[in-house]
Amino acid sequence: MKRLIAISFLSVLLMNCNKKAETKTPVTTIDSTDITTEAVVDTLGPQSFCYMGVTGKDSIFASIDDNLGTITGKMAYKNSEKDSSRGDLLGFKSGDTLKLTYEFESEGTKSKRDIFFIQKDNSLIEGIGDSKPDETGAVKYNNEKKIDYKGPKLEAADCKVVTEALK
Repeated sequence: MKRLIAISFLSVLLMNCNKKAETKTPVTTIDSTDITTEAVVDTLGPQSFCYMGVTGKDSIFASIDDNLGTITGKMAYKNSEKDSSRGDLLGFKSGDTLKLTYEFESEGTKSKRDIFFIQKDNSLIEGIGDSKPDETGAVKYNNEKKIDYKGPKLEAADCKVVTEALK
């Protein structure tokens, strides 16, 4: 009987020791008004921008996709008294400058030329500079350092309007 009492006493003692070693985790409640959510911005995927410029009766439309500095897109010059053109843009972004090649068709003739833009705020300003055709017939700027960004200004526009104009 003494053994039974000793074993019982020892069991109770061990159980109490184990209970003291256990620590209770505090229960925290979260008030839903304390939670702030921020929109997740995908900085790695392509970003699309649309621009439109109007000078007198002439219009320029551009749809540009920027994929980590590689630029692709479409552009159209709709001129009232001159030949209009429509084509593709391909190039890269260097700082705030878009250095693009505009491959276009005008009056049934396919052509290629450099076209640079400065990107400021929500607009593009076309660069104007001396240029000449290279050995492939593509028109290139003579000196990239002597480009004046005083050409037509394109403002950010609704992509639905721009896409419709580029059809």
